[in-house]
Amino acid sequence: MDDMADTVSEALPRDFEALRALILDRREGLPKRIAQVAAYALDNPDEIAFGTAASIASSAGVQPSTLIRFAQHLGYDGFTSLQQVFRERLRERTTSYEERLTVVRGNDDGTSNRRIVDGFLAAASKSIDVMSRNLDDETLDRAIDLLNGAETIYILARRRSYPVASYIAYALGKLGVRSQLIESASGLSPEIISFANSRDAVIAISFSPYASATVEEARILSANNVPVIAITDSAFSPLAQFAKVWFEVAEADFGGFRSLAATMALAMGLTVGVAELRRGRKGKKSANSKG
Repeated sequence: MDDMADTVSEALPRDFEALRALILDRREGLPKRIAQVAAYALDNPDEIAFGTAASIASSAGVQPSTLIRFAQHLGYDGFTSLQQVFRERLRERTTSYEERLTVVRGNDDGTSNRRIVDGFLAAASKSIDVMSRNLDDETLDRAIDLLNGAETIYILARRRSYPVASYIAYALGKLGVRSQLIESASGLSPEIISFANSRDAVIAISFSPYASATVEEARILSANNVPVIAITDSAFSPLAQFAKVWFEVAEADFGGFRSLAATMALAMGLTVGVAELRRGRKGKKSANSKG
């Protein structure tokens, strides 16, 4: 009996990414209140790490006993055991960039530079491989159809995700597709998004820890009936709650530095997919006018 208990204990997720994967895998079958705790936990991992059972339950809008049921539902013996996974995540994420560089460098044996590049190439390859396996064709088609029908495509992202948004805006411009990157050195982002309407669409990109400005502006756009296509990392992401269509992208990391390879590949696919559809539409109009 003890051997069986030890086996179950060893099978439990001991890092945050494995725990997140387990929660997402079971999300469809979670009872309502436990699903509510799961969503809160993935959206607010820092609060789970250091909050008390009473404060977490209050913030999540449940009874403290629900936290225990949530932990036991996942196989842990209690909430404290589950909380350790969130605390470990925080310890990993609060390492400074100097500490990350130390991890990346490792033992300098004269081949560190090549080892660093190989580490990032491996992370990029892993990210793209996971994306290739998990990408749903129907979701991709729906997203491209929505973007194809938009008068203007707005692009919304900040912080780590901003390079992806910048590339999408650049590529759409080169391909002759009208778009607007939501950014403003003079603080005019609210005015920019105020021009968007139901005939447009927005691509919103954010990963945990989610950029609050991105989430809030995506919420405003959605409330104004602008279709949101989200690129994010979880079904419990706040962006997924507003989105007509959303993609889950799990980026691998090397030494704490996360790849953007899969996200960039998806962005390229959406951009070129829209341009191809519009080229076909123009071709049909040209043929009809000649006829």
